[in-house]
Amino acid sequence: MADKYFELREKQTSVKIEFVAGVTTFLTMAYIIFVNPLILSSAGMDRNALIAVTCIVSAVATLIVGIFAKAPIAMAPGMGLNAFFAYLVTSGKMDWQTALGVVFLSGCLFLILTLLGLRRRIVEAIPASLISAIAVGIGLFITFIGLTKLGIVVSDEHTLVKAGPLTPTVLIGLFGLLVMIFFEMKKMSGGLVIGILASTALAAVLKKIELPEQFISLHLNIWTISFRLNILGALRWGFFGSIFTLMFMDMFDSVGTLVACCHQANMVDEKGKIKGLDRLLGIDAVATMIGAVLGTSTTTSYIESASGIEQGGRRGLTSIVTGVLFLLALLFVPIVGIVPEYATAPALIMVGLFMMKEIKRIDFTNLEEAFPAFIIMVMIALSYSISTGLAFGFISFTLIKIISGRARDIKAAMWIVAALSMLFLTLDRLGAIIECLKTVF
Repeated sequence: MADKYFELREKQTSVKIEFVAGVTTFLTMAYIIFVNPLILSSAGMDRNALIAVTCIVSAVATLIVGIFAKAPIAMAPGMGLNAFFAYLVTSGKMDWQTALGVVFLSGCLFLILTLLGLRRRIVEAIPASLISAIAVGIGLFITFIGLTKLGIVVSDEHTLVKAGPLTPTVLIGLFGLLVMIFFEMKKMSGGLVIGILASTALAAVLKKIELPEQFISLHLNIWTISFRLNILGALRWGFFGSIFTLMFMDMFDSVGTLVACCHQANMVDEKGKIKGLDRLLGIDAVATMIGAVLGTSTTTSYIESASGIEQGGRRGLTSIVTGVLFLLALLFVPIVGIVPEYATAPALIMVGLFMMKEIKRIDFTNLEEAFPAFIIMVMIALSYSISTGLAFGFISFTLIKIISGRARDIKAAMWIVAALSMLFLTLDRLGAIIECLKTVF
């Protein structure tokens, strides 16, 4: 039945491959179970309830993607988006109930844009060279994340970053990386999962991690934060800037992730258009609204899905496996919690390596294509934000076409993208600009 529904043979995959891919995706993004509650609890929300809600929302959204979109894409509360949510509360702008209302309204606006077809037109208006640049930029981005989580790259007050010391945990992570490389060289499936498990086992043997006192722990007290959103309170003129900012962040993050992952999973037709894009974008918007109702920040597509895709995941069965594991995590939070960051970090490094192959599709002899692509690749990684990198790239693409006298080559939707990008980059600075103008005049 699974083979028939998901067309596994037609996509040259199998239940075994999809299962391994789903496990890989889950392990590389399981950190969200702990990181999201940590960030949102700073806004005064119950941390135990946040653990349960994070698992439930991630599971429901990912299962919906697997069943209805049949795509190997996982969804969960987005990093960066949750930090912005916490900032809205801790800065004193609003309470967390109103902030959930802001998230809900941004999801509604996102859904309206999707139903109008604007988001699909935006994706289809992006030139092929920029699509490849998005994949490469995200590859660099998650490689950087992997290197920092592993401890090979650390912060420095003078040079911003530097090489870290070869600590025992770094060596344990490098051992897992070698396992992954070995499996990839031998063309054997499951290398990323086995590498993660190998590093975790070695860390346990060397007593670098502590085994939990109990292996089963059920956290289902979600009512302290669920169904507590204040939509009417969010409908204030002063909060519309926050609503649009969240929408733009989610839109550019999800567009970048879906473009990169769907091309990697060969989910494109002969014209290069992503199959089922409207459905994926619609699910993304609805997932944000569901998440707000249950009590968490904006839900979005996760770039860690690329790790499962690299393991051969091509259909929705991958997402179903990932979603089920998020549900099981409600029972086994202590076990999931013993997998250290330095064990999962090598998987991100490997995925970054695999995504770099898209760079060969960029024509660096043509500056009109090369410069915007270069800006996207560099800014995604160095700004530590997919949405910011895309915004800079889209604006530079439009400006270069204008100064070269080829503005007519820009598709109508791309003009909208450039305008949205400019608005995104300036929206959170409008307040400071207005105050500056008041001072001058």
